[in-house]
Amino acid sequence: MQGLRRAFMASACTIAGALAVPLQAQAASLQISPVMINLRAEQNATGISLQNDGDTPIYGQVRVFLWDQKGGDDVLTPTDELIASPPVMQIAPKSAQTIRLVRRSGAAAGPERQFRVLIDEVPTSAEAREGVSIKLQYSVPVFVAATAPDVAPNLAWQFFRREGAWFLRVTNSGTLHAQIGATSLATADGKQHELSKGLLGYALAGRQREWRLALAPALALAGPLAIRANINTRPATASGEVVATPEPAR
Repeated sequence: MQGLRRAFMASACTIAGALAVPLQAQAASLQISPVMINLRAEQNATGISLQNDGDTPIYGQVRVFLWDQKGGDDVLTPTDELIASPPVMQIAPKSAQTIRLVRRSGAAAGPERQFRVLIDEVPTSAEAREGVSIKLQYSVPVFVAATAPDVAPNLAWQFFRREGAWFLRVTNSGTLHAQIGATSLATADGKQHELSKGLLGYALAGRQREWRLALAPALALAGPLAIRANINTRPATASGEVVATPEPAR
């Protein structure tokens, strides 16, 4: 188990990109609950329940990253500000394990803090010999509430072309993350365009996030645009603009 632990704890310094949206936390025989965690500013610990509904053991690792957004994309950096215990898991068939998340003593208060807990299901020895490194990966967002009063997202929506495709940039100048769910836009002529049936992604507080849209490249968008979206599970409306040359993402 010691050798397994050492192998599990090896990780890259920075991970960016595909983790903007939580990975589906229900695949194969591993069930994870909850799939998103909100901690109060004064709350120091919580837990994630892992349930193995299958007939074979599940082995894995748990890693915690500080979550930021730069250049319009997600950036994850290893941190000890939030600690997962135990960092490795071995779940017997038809049984469960709880991963405890503990905030390090003296962690800074202030603005909202965002983390990602990555849970990797790793292969058996036989699967590893076949070249499999990680079977499945689950990403659980963790938000630690800000200590300031009146926290809320404040979103600005911009649409632009890049390399022949349409992109959406959302700038959140507020003090709370925005979970952006089902999203659509309507043009001035009343035509509706669906951007996302379900979760589009997250725009973190004080950050920008970009998404490539599945809109026809030949589509001619022009303002004003009316946006409908579920923001933090609540229906919301907003206006969007089309920009020819957007400012570089922060």
